[in-house]
Amino acid sequence: MANSKRQLFLKRRMRVRNKLRAVTANQGRARLSVHRSNKNISVQLIDDVNGVTLASASTLEKALGVVGKNNIEAATKVGVAIAERAKKAGVEVAYFDRGGFLFHGKIKALADAARESGLKL
Repeated sequence: MANSKRQLFLKRRMRVRNKLRAVTANQGRARLSVHRSNKNISVQLIDDVNGVTLASASTLEKALGVVGKNNIEAATKVGVAIAERAKKAGVEVAYFDRGGFLFHGKIKALADAARESGLKL
């Protein structure tokens, strides 16, 4: 019996999150969590020890100039924005949590832009 796309997505997401939990339990590093919808892309820098969001960026923000777009260019701008905001929050190193999304295209562009802007993932 074949799994549906949604079931495969949920399996990938749980696999990624469980691996991150095992690694981050001892180190206390922040987690860079990405969510991609059909129309937008958003990212949060989360401190799991205290349960707070340290910084966030999204294509819904008018300041980035990519409202309602979900393409590689928009993902790159969001990646640069989150790296700048992470530096302001005092975070230089984080784990990249892609959720259940495959690491290519927009997700890869976001991660590469954040790395080039100085955030170590």
